Amino acid sequence: MTVRVDQKPDFYEILGVDRDASQDEIKKAYRRLAREYHPDVNPGDEEAEAKFKEISQAYQTLKDPEKRRKYDQFGEAWEQAQHTGQWQGGDFREFINQQYGPGSFRDIFGDLFGEMGRGGGFRFTTGGRSRVRPEPGPSRGQDVEYELPISFDEAVHGAEKEISLTLTDRCPECEGMGGETQTCPACGGTGQAQSGGGFFNLGAACQQCHGTGQVVTTRCRKCRGTGEAARRRRITVTIPPGVKTGSKVRVRGEGGRGTAGGPPGDLILKIRVQPHELFERDGDDIRMELPVTFTEAALGAKVQVPTIDGNVTMTIPPGTQSGQELRLKGRGVPHVNGEGRGDQYVKISVKVPEKLSDRQREMLEEFDETWSSDPRRNMRV
Repeated sequence: MTVRVDQKPDFYEILGVDRDASQDEIKKAYRRLAREYHPDVNPGDEEAEAKFKEISQAYQTLKDPEKRRKYDQFGEAWEQAQHTGQWQGGDFREFINQQYGPGSFRDIFGDLFGEMGRGGGFRFTTGGRSRVRPEPGPSRGQDVEYELPISFDEAVHGAEKEISLTLTDRCPECEGMGGETQTCPACGGTGQAQSGGGFFNLGAACQQCHGTGQVVTTRCRKCRGTGEAARRRRITVTIPPGVKTGSKVRVRGEGGRGTAGGPPGDLILKIRVQPHELFERDGDDIRMELPVTFTEAALGAKVQVPTIDGNVTMTIPPGTQSGQELRLKGRGVPHVNGEGRGDQYVKISVKVPEKLSDRQREMLEEFDETWSSDPRRNMRV
């Protein structure tokens, strides 16, 4: 059987520089391409991830004058140049690459076995037992909780709020890589494990570089090797009508940054409603106390009552007692998950005048003489 092997672009072509490019030109080309193809910029894009690994491997070789000299002489197999070129129980991957050209192993066995290590890991056999070694892949960022105080009116009617918070983001100094990197010595930049002998171990993710093909040699001073940096952000969030203390509002994609190209987490707003000087919330109903005069309660009246939508006119029936509740239908809080609103309950509080004029006293005494009902008649023992 004849296997056709296409020659892979060399490291200079990958970075888009001439073979006589200066070190500064190589570094600038790498930074530009790394920003374009970084997994954090292209979450879930396998082609971009593969390109990023290729770019990193090329840069780690060409930035070092001695490695570059060997690469110019031997090509991609410069690290194995000291070998005889024959496979004698060593790394089968490098034997194939040396015999058929750089990247040949991926061309030949990538077609035969598919993309090993992706989609849940590569199944391999050791000692007669079959196992699956998982490959670390893109990971979703953490959800971030933020307590948001809002006014009673904002909770009832909804609002747009601009908030300021500090979240972790990709370090601008090292582009989220954690510092200066080099090709992983354990896997040769492939991102796949090579331990244990034989090529059937090659599908699993490299445990040293976690499948990235790169390891950090010098930690970034700004992020201390984490690849993350705190960033102050101002975002505008929408608060739906009807929320209450304890409600949670989820803002998609505004949480912690993902890793290895994973999506960001969400921002979860924990609502804390500030108290109102007049209104008290009871579910979706609103309760309040309304002071009225003795004559308004006794004779009945039309009075102005404050609501969350402004003042409305309410009729007080004659003979209304202190402590009695009257209902204003549909004047409560909007139902947050449906149509309609609660009601407003108005508790009547009859206010007795503290000071009376002589004429007022005479009139009340005359009234008392005609009053025949005893309000305490049922309290006798």
